[in-house]
Formats: sequence, C-alpha cells, structure tokens
Amino acid sequence: MSRVAKKPISLPKGVELKVAEDGISVKGPKGSLSVHALPGVNVSVENGVATIVLAEGADDKFGGTARALLANMVKGVSDGYERKLELVGVGYRASMTGKALNLSLGFSHPVVFNAPEGVTIETPTQTEILIKGSDKQSVGQVAAKIRAYRPPEPYKGKGVRYAGEKITLKEAKKA
Repeated sequence: MSRVAKKPISLPKGVELKVAEDGISVKGPKGSLSVHALPGVNVSVENGVATIVLAEGADDKFGGTARALLANMVKGVSDGYERKLELVGVGYRASMTGKALNLSLGFSHPVVFNAPEGVTIETPTQTEILIKGSDKQSVGQVAAKIRAYRPPEPYKGKGVRYAGEKITLKEAKKA
C-alpha cells in the first residue's frame, strides 16, 4: 500500500462519514459530498479517524487516490475551498448580478458566466473574483473556465490570472 493511503484521515467535529456499498458520503457544516466506491478499497471509521483498508489480494493502485479524495471531501465540508482570480488590464472589470458573473474583458460584448450549483462567486473589488465551494474539483474547474476567457498574454501580462501567478513576459520585437 502506498504511503499516501496509509495516512489516517481525522474527522473534525461536526463532520460525518458514511460508508455504503455504492459509495462514500461525507456530511458537514458546509454541505455534503459523495464519491462512488473504488474497486478493492474499503474505508473504516473508528473514534473520529478514517483509514483506508485494501481488500485481500486487491490491486493497490486505488488506495492513494481514495485517501486523497476522502481527505479533500472532509476538508471541503468542514472548511471549504477558495480560489482567487485577478483581472489585469485597462478596462477589465468583473461584477455580480444575481448568480451571474459579468466580465468586461476587452471584447466587443460582455462575457456572462453563470455559477454552477454548489459554487459561489464574489467580487470584492472590480478586479478580483473570489470562487468558493465545498468541492475542490468544481471550484478549480470554475476558476479555470473563467481564466480561459482571457488567459494572460505573454507580452504585457494582460488577462485573467490566478492570485499570485507569475507570468513570464517575453521581450518585445526589436526594430
């Protein structure tokens, strides 16, 4: 069994993990998440600690994956996940109207992005977008979709970027 799969997952107060034949569900203060059962992987919960147990003679390739998925689900329903985007460029703005994110990214038309279920989008300032949710994969996917509308370009660095992302600028053509 891999080193990742051997690490136990401690369940914070208020988080409940249920194991069924078809999958595993985790319920907490930020919502509930579920994942289908992986072949040959069993989960045991004792005294607020979940451990991964591989079935007898099973291939151990899903052990680390199952542990990582469960750990992400537990963190998501207890603390939640957050991704921050920054808009860099003259006239680039973001605003929320209901559940729709309106982006002004230098196109001839405004870009409207509707937030999927389970993900909330906030705009603290006109050039910042904050994406929050309990599912790590969906938060990252929403951030990637918004960034894909106008990825940072390599000459001036204008576009939508992740907070703290370093853009390596190219040198301009010399005459």
